[in-house]
Amino acid sequence: MSETKQGFQYFKQVAIGAVSGLALLALIIAGFGLSGGSSAPTSTSTQAGPSAAPSVTPSASASSLRTCSVAEQAADPLLGSMQAVVMNATTDEILFDRGATTPAATASALKVLTAAAALTTLGPNYRVDTRVYSDPANPGVIYLVGGGDPTLSRTAPGTQSVYKDAPKLSTLASTVNSRLAGTAIKQIVVDASLFPGPTWEPTWERSEQTQGYMSEVSALQVDGDRDNPQQETSKRSTTPAKRAGAWFKKALGSIASTATVVEGKTPTTATEIAKVQSAPISNWITHMLQVSDNTQAEALARLVSLDQGYDGSFSSIDAAIKKALSVTGVDSTGIVLKDGSGLSSSNAVPPMYFAKLFKVIMGGANNFTWIMQGLPVAGESGSLADRFKGDFVDANGKIAAKTGWIKHGYTLAGVITAKDGTKLTFAIYALGNVTDTAKKAIDALATGFYRCGNQLSNQ
Repeated sequence: MSETKQGFQYFKQVAIGAVSGLALLALIIAGFGLSGGSSAPTSTSTQAGPSAAPSVTPSASASSLRTCSVAEQAADPLLGSMQAVVMNATTDEILFDRGATTPAATASALKVLTAAAALTTLGPNYRVDTRVYSDPANPGVIYLVGGGDPTLSRTAPGTQSVYKDAPKLSTLASTVNSRLAGTAIKQIVVDASLFPGPTWEPTWERSEQTQGYMSEVSALQVDGDRDNPQQETSKRSTTPAKRAGAWFKKALGSIASTATVVEGKTPTTATEIAKVQSAPISNWITHMLQVSDNTQAEALARLVSLDQGYDGSFSSIDAAIKKALSVTGVDSTGIVLKDGSGLSSSNAVPPMYFAKLFKVIMGGANNFTWIMQGLPVAGESGSLADRFKGDFVDANGKIAAKTGWIKHGYTLAGVITAKDGTKLTFAIYALGNVTDTAKKAIDALATGFYRCGNQLSNQ
């Protein structure tokens, strides 16, 4: 029997001889004690002694009698085609399993994988450069080269965009003005070639762009290409690199008043004249997990791809992230990754993968403490600040998890400090014909997991 079918099991009594009721009861109790906390099935039945007492053959290990049921919450039709798993993070026992090994769409819970891959390969202190070049062979032409930093900001000095401590276009402009000493700029070439196309995954909903949740993927953009740099949800354009060039032209002032902005590549003969660096990607990861920033997630996925020797394209993400996460020891069989944000309905990750990965994350290896610190907390922060209200308020502060939402799915995956003190890892997928009301049903089920703790029944 698979380890995903843990929990209370009914024992089959095998009569070998005549025994008293008390003797039989004593044998059953001994059978539970022998299983202990093992997550592996036992294949050897208890053999009868010389007195010909009956044996008990367990169908699987059973470490304790678990009677706390969430069957009502799990049957809520608002969950659609529900998949879920709960694992005791100390014993590795699977306490609850509904399609836990079946890969399915994750929505934004996938950002946990992207964050883990980035921390493993790049490290929390990694910074991304945006550079400006000039070429003696082309006087009056400068090249604005994107390094994959979506946080580069047009906000004025002393003000913040949605991205805390973001580098400023004004800083770049000031340095360029100083280096060129008043020489007029005729042309600004914007170079976003670090990330190859396409810039939009075919399975993404275009509403993600028009409603302001996702930009075109580009190695050069300003404020995540938002119309309003101080609003998380803000409409994006179809030409983020050229738009970045236009903002840079404005920042340069009179020196570039008549300059044209074109897309192109930087010649090998060009030399660097200015540079700004992003905040460390640990900042990105915190922000990305808290508010589910898709643009940051896609940038991180491509930086991981390039670091792992791939080309930074959509088609490279699957192999790159799996390679990066291989150090965790969690089996990635069956996983399909179409992007780094979770926006694609074609992403497929089993809930069980989240349960096992979160145990590794909790251990803090590979700089994973940044993930634990960045996760939204039920009733307190990020995308969970306004959830777990009313009947579920007792779970506030006890669940740290990544939310997810796409057109046909709502998800939640993370860690629970249960009422009885047990550390649980879990994932819940509500898939199919579901609406925003699925969030409340997910909260109800997760709260049930919190209340039950290690007594959670799989029935």
